[in-house]
Amino acid sequence: MKKEFLFFLLMILVQVTYGQVKNKSIIEFKEVASEGFVLIDVRTPEEYAQGFIDGAINMDMKNENFVSNIQQIDKNKKVYLYCKAGGRSAKASKVLDSLGYKNIINLEGGFDAWKEAGNVFVVQ
Repeated sequence: MKKEFLFFLLMILVQVTYGQVKNKSIIEFKEVASEGFVLIDVRTPEEYAQGFIDGAINMDMKNENFVSNIQQIDKNKKVYLYCKAGGRSAKASKVLDSLGYKNIINLEGGFDAWKEAGNVFVVQ
């Protein structure tokens, strides 16, 4: 019984320590004018050039230098991630979590949902 209780406490500690990733609908993203966060578009440069959320930094998750590029960002900053539909940003969120980032928000629905909702975006 005592071993089971200790195992249970350990599992709770692991969940608190890791699992820093939160999910939020991209349509609810309203922090464009705020400071203290980083917005990262993990799509390819070609996708990014077709349209992106103002202020987003393009860091292609498919690029072999993704991890070294992402590590240039302060681990204590709030980091928002998005992609085309939500799949790549969910994977990128797990990468950041494994690297020790403290406040990661995966914007579900991606750029497609942002655009479909009629939100403003930038085209290069």
